[in-house]
Amino acid sequence: MNESLGLNHQLNPHFEKLSQINSTKELQASELYQKLLPEIEAVLKGYEVGHFSPLTEESPAKSFYRAVTWNIERGIEFEGILHTLQNHEILKTADIYFVPEADMGMVRSGNRNIARELAEALQLNYYFVPTYINLCKGNGSELHFEGDNTLGIHGNAILSRYPLRDFHIIPLHNNKDKMRGKEKRIGNQQALACTVLLPQGKLRVICAHLDAHSSKRHRRDQMRTILKYIDKLTPLPTILGGDLNTTTYNSSKAFWAIYGFWVRVAMGVRYVIAKHYPYPDRMFERALFKSFETYGYDYKNWNAAGECTLHYSIEDIKKIKNLKDIIPNWCFKFIDWALAKNNGKCSFKIDWFALKDLKKPAMDASSMQKLSASSEQKSLTPSEPQVIRDLKYQGRECSDHDAILVDFSL
Repeated sequence: MNESLGLNHQLNPHFEKLSQINSTKELQASELYQKLLPEIEAVLKGYEVGHFSPLTEESPAKSFYRAVTWNIERGIEFEGILHTLQNHEILKTADIYFVPEADMGMVRSGNRNIARELAEALQLNYYFVPTYINLCKGNGSELHFEGDNTLGIHGNAILSRYPLRDFHIIPLHNNKDKMRGKEKRIGNQQALACTVLLPQGKLRVICAHLDAHSSKRHRRDQMRTILKYIDKLTPLPTILGGDLNTTTYNSSKAFWAIYGFWVRVAMGVRYVIAKHYPYPDRMFERALFKSFETYGYDYKNWNAAGECTLHYSIEDIKKIKNLKDIIPNWCFKFIDWALAKNNGKCSFKIDWFALKDLKKPAMDASSMQKLSASSEQKSLTPSEPQVIRDLKYQGRECSDHDAILVDFSL
């Protein structure tokens, strides 16, 4: 059974004209926008659910379950992503996938329905929620893809081997006017939550993608919005995963991003790269992580400590183009100068898990033996939280993010 609500639309002929508008205020005053508003709202309040997995809550119980969070960078490298999830010795064994950034009808990702096509190929169930209607092709290097968007929808998804029920959408307020700048979008980030029916019982799963061009306070407030919403629901064991964009920076405006850069230079480039980018909860993003603790979530024991998931190099042209959307060109010589102190590279820890009322799997003697056995046996044995790097296909990176993995028991 598959269900789609509100996501098929006829807005495409109006994308070009709407993209000429330069602010949300101007957009809302537009006669064209007001005419299209019912259809726009239907899309942004819509969702899609599909069921392709043969497993049910009556399937044999497992001693532990595996979850993966992987920001797949819109699904641009779809063939590589699919090949990786089908063949990677560990990733292919996951029971639940959190997928921040999944396109639907975007030319940059082949105008595919990324969540649905992954779920169908992998025989998984899925739940997709839109965040934006994109009026252009994207940002940075994405602007150079040939062709046009069909639906122009971008969103987040959850994929699962087990049945999904009880669907929720949690709107998150914008920090930045999405109609300003080169990438024109209508909408806002939305977290999605649902219940997975595991053989041992119900599990609540939440996929979150916090705003990238935002302040630390804004990211904290977005996370609090999610946690407050979930706190009002019937209590269940819960796992939250996603891209929290905990860069330690206020990147809501160029001024604050540049100011933050010089603060970190004053602190010592190598020191910040080693002691704060991998540990944003220590100081810069402490308020966000304190919110987890306030609502009873544990993140410290469910993430690989100090392991970053997003890597930046001055030689990475694609990421430099994306940075140029918010940072003036003259700043880059100073960024190059600072990173030269660290071999031209730095990394950030921005992808996370937070769990509530779940436990780590027991490691018996048999499990310990398997850890020193074949790679196939290792993949079926519970492990500590880990970052999975170097996900490439035919020499190309599948995404600009690493995947992260956690094993848990009810």
